[in-house]
Amino acid sequence: MEGAEEAGEEIMVDSKDLQKQSKALDKLTDRVEDRQLDSSRVQSKELASVKINAADVELIVNELELEKNVVERTLRENKGDAVAATMELLSRYPL
Repeated sequence: MEGAEEAGEEIMVDSKDLQKQSKALDKLTDRVEDRQLDSSRVQSKELASVKINAADVELIVNELELEKNVVERTLRENKGDAVAATMELLSRYPL
């Protein structure tokens, strides 16, 4: 009977270790997620600060028949360069 008790204690110790490891992993993944969110916010702010020409937006929207928000974001990602944005959009959404 003592052997059974010892085995039972080992299982409990293992489950406690697993709980500790699980908590540590949760903390780590939370930190990674927080960093990703912060990075995302910074990138969004940087993109919002890029000036784009409204005429470029309208031209690309009309010619490629894409949604305005997709065109605006792509233009911002390409620093307002309409040619580069158009080429990227055409590679993503072939006609």
